[in-house]
Amino acid sequence: MRVEPGQLKAFLLDSNLINNDEIEEAEKKAEKTSKTLREILLNEGKIKEGDLIHLEAYILGIPFVNLKNEKIDFSVLSVIPGPVARTHNIVSFRAHDGVLEVAMLDPEDLETIDFIKKKSNLKILPRLTTPDSIKYALSQYQRSLSAEFNDIIKKESGSIKVISEEIGGQEEVEELKKLGEDMPVVRIVDTLLRHAILERGSDIHIEPAEKEVIVRYRIDGILHDAMVLPKSVADGIVARIKILSSLRLDEKRLPQDGRFKIETPEEKVSFRVSILPVYNGEKVVLRLLHEGAKGFSLEALGLTENQIDKIQKSMRRSNGMILVTGPTGSGKTTTLYTVLDILNKPGVNISTVEDPIEYQMPRINQSQVKPEIGFSFSNGLRSLLRQDPDIIMVGEIRDNETASLAVNAALTGHLVFSTLHTNSAAGAIPRLLDMKVEPFLLVSTLNMIVAQRLVRRLCKTKEKYFLDKDQLKELGGVVDLDRMLGILKEQKVVETGASWEKIPFYKTKQTKDCPDGYFDRVGIHEALEMTETIKNLVMKDSSSDDIEKQAKKDGMITMLEDGIIKAAQGVTSVEEVLRVTSE
Repeated sequence: MRVEPGQLKAFLLDSNLINNDEIEEAEKKAEKTSKTLREILLNEGKIKEGDLIHLEAYILGIPFVNLKNEKIDFSVLSVIPGPVARTHNIVSFRAHDGVLEVAMLDPEDLETIDFIKKKSNLKILPRLTTPDSIKYALSQYQRSLSAEFNDIIKKESGSIKVISEEIGGQEEVEELKKLGEDMPVVRIVDTLLRHAILERGSDIHIEPAEKEVIVRYRIDGILHDAMVLPKSVADGIVARIKILSSLRLDEKRLPQDGRFKIETPEEKVSFRVSILPVYNGEKVVLRLLHEGAKGFSLEALGLTENQIDKIQKSMRRSNGMILVTGPTGSGKTTTLYTVLDILNKPGVNISTVEDPIEYQMPRINQSQVKPEIGFSFSNGLRSLLRQDPDIIMVGEIRDNETASLAVNAALTGHLVFSTLHTNSAAGAIPRLLDMKVEPFLLVSTLNMIVAQRLVRRLCKTKEKYFLDKDQLKELGGVVDLDRMLGILKEQKVVETGASWEKIPFYKTKQTKDCPDGYFDRVGIHEALEMTETIKNLVMKDSSSDDIEKQAKKDGMITMLEDGIIKAAQGVTSVEEVLRVTSE
């Protein structure tokens, strides 16, 4: 059930929305670019998307609905789970007499319709709508869940029992267990987790204060206040999380780490738990890991074509070492998993030793480090080498022994991937030398180093501007403007004759749907290839600055320069790039 190009052309002409010349021009472009007539018309602004979808609905005989400014009852909206609605762009907006009306963008998505039919046991009537209309309806999930959460807190927090500090031993354990399994506490924690998932939080911080409990979510790398809870719920929330994570209920003096998983028909989310004793109680941090998340591609990570070519060249080698560097939370693990996913073929044995295992990958042998029983990175790597691996991934090189074993593994015919905590690609080399890796071994094994950070993406609604003299001067203080302009021309981001004054940049424009002006994140990278000139510098014990200068001569684009490229492309803002690279 799809509109054929011929049908679309005929109805467009009949409706007077576009003239024949414009259609013929669009058809020619469609043939050249292998895009559809529809895509060309929309991309070039020849027709409004709303008008086009309205027309397509008429052609297909499917009613068109506009959900903007329509308040949907939450009981109807929640028939389709939020993650399913977002993934498939489909929302339920009306229910009556055993019938569920759903608004969608793709009338051919019969699989999703069938899923909703089985789940709801209702007859499904599809309706066509616009992306903006779907977006508005999806935002109601958030508002509804927030209202639901506040309602639960008001209703349940007053009935939660406070554990006396005077009891102890087995009696305290039993009391905490009862509290953690109490329905009000269960409902509060369940709703808190759901709320964080819906808000796209990567971490949940539950922080006890003197008279309250502060909950914060990290969204796109930035911590935001989410809510303030009564102090009376603190013991119950911590006890519930400890029960879910199989941690000791009575241990409040020492840090504890654990893990649990939420599994629904739509998605799986693992929560990595860290509990730390603080002055006013116990602080809990939960890291959210979406197990059902689709694998990334190197392009989706934000790598440039040139950087991808270098990485793929290094990946194709049967031995050597590839390092990814950056601070905590910079996406190093995601990059490594992406590369491993590409290399994951039946003909190779891939083994990893990690701390922690963030995502389970099929056909890859993943081992979890457990230092408390003597299973460290170095011991794990030593054991892996006896497992006949082709490719090895070591979660992090932290000490001399692990560094030495990783280098030796690369020397003996294995392709080794790992991470380091350094600020730049060039900085990884002195760090490895500090770990007593011999320079001649390093130049023999190290294929390349990728350094990265994550910057926030600008929302679709953004404000164009041009750099003034003061802004150019400020930018010139951190990057070579002449070199940067040359890179922008080379990467075909700007025209050959462009000057800084004529290059458009973008900044945030806050809207109701995008209050920060940013949504999601993308990587900025630098890929340092071990060329002969770099190897010579390593053998001479050169500084990281000298190595970086040479790498730039050899064609390396730095993270800052990569960020400016993405700012000129409208992906992010100059302010965001400078914020991240200056940290």
